[in-house]
Amino acid sequence: MFYDWANSAYSLAITTTILPLYFKMVAEDAGMKASTSTAFWGYANSFATFLIALMAPVLGTIADYKGLKHRFFSFFFGLGVVFTAALALVPSDQWMWLLFIYTLTAIGFSGANVFYDAYLVDVTSEERMDKISANGFAIGYIGSTIPFLLSMALIFLSQNGTLPLSFAAACQLSFVITAIWWGLFTIPMLRNVKQIYYIEREPNVIQNSFKRLFDTFRNIKQHKVLFMFLLAYFFYIDGVSTIIKMASTYGADLGISATTLLVILLITQIVAFPFAWLYGRLAARFSGKTMLYVAIGVYTILCIYAYFVTTTLDFWILALLVGTSQGGIQALSRSYFAKLVPKEKSNEFFGFYNIFGRFAAVMGPLLTGVVTQLTGSTNAGVLSVVVLFIIGFVLLIRVPQTDQHTNSNSLPL
Repeated sequence: MFYDWANSAYSLAITTTILPLYFKMVAEDAGMKASTSTAFWGYANSFATFLIALMAPVLGTIADYKGLKHRFFSFFFGLGVVFTAALALVPSDQWMWLLFIYTLTAIGFSGANVFYDAYLVDVTSEERMDKISANGFAIGYIGSTIPFLLSMALIFLSQNGTLPLSFAAACQLSFVITAIWWGLFTIPMLRNVKQIYYIEREPNVIQNSFKRLFDTFRNIKQHKVLFMFLLAYFFYIDGVSTIIKMASTYGADLGISATTLLVILLITQIVAFPFAWLYGRLAARFSGKTMLYVAIGVYTILCIYAYFVTTTLDFWILALLVGTSQGGIQALSRSYFAKLVPKEKSNEFFGFYNIFGRFAAVMGPLLTGVVTQLTGSTNAGVLSVVVLFIIGFVLLIRVPQTDQHTNSNSLPL
């Protein structure tokens, strides 16, 4: 769970708040329209997630061999940390280089999460997976706020003249703070978490990994419940990822100042902490699947509400609604899936989990970017995301209840 504390700093500062706002400033200083810079941010997110989605199942299948999960996790974690720090080296007038380096950080962050999520089967029992996964997200929200507050202090003090820094320099220092936090607090994960379930090494590891991956596709009917869940997840998590990635640019397009946006998103993180914890507790009482329905319903309402948002107060309400369900829907999706997968093949199947999530995250920002460009309205772009939640909800209804451990191969559709 402590890795959630570590890497959530990246999610808040780089994916959601400071970097998007910084990019908007850099792009608009270069003469780009607000709606166009929002679209380019969406395109960059789509490209980054597309690349990691292509690699995830193959790397996950290889990582199921004894000892390889740790190596793959370490590589992608290192990639993410190094290039997050490197964001500070990009000149403040180079928006294309900023997007390129951001793409590399996103590959590192997402790639590490493939193997981190797969560790869930190694660290707890099935009965406790919902609780542990939700607690991880809850701890992550608190962990993310500490470096974020440090970064906000730098930005505020630079803007009021207390510190002799420009807004750009303060943002660049925040990237370094984020990288240090992420790297430092990942040490316990690297030292203490071990791969319990694995496949013994054999000759021709890469060749046999492709063979196992092909066999999984060929025998997909044996895992039909698992893939039905992934199809539902593909749509609704796309909506979640899109809202997370586009939140700051959406607020900026509404005319909300950068400092106000930072405060709003900070409060959202604080609100998300108890609600992520609450989702884990309610899942034990009402089932994880029921709570996924609740979360999808909340997101559907907020997408519709987003179309009518015009004021800062409206955006406050929207952000707090996101905070009530953001952690819960991600945490319970992770634990629900972990109960379905064969433990010794957790990396392979979490590779599929990632590819469905990442390919979905290509579609959402792209949809938002296209609709925003065609209509000239960011509100309409956010409204378009509601379609993804509706489709995900309908598909999730078809997934059999499986909060208790069951052999997924034997469950009928």
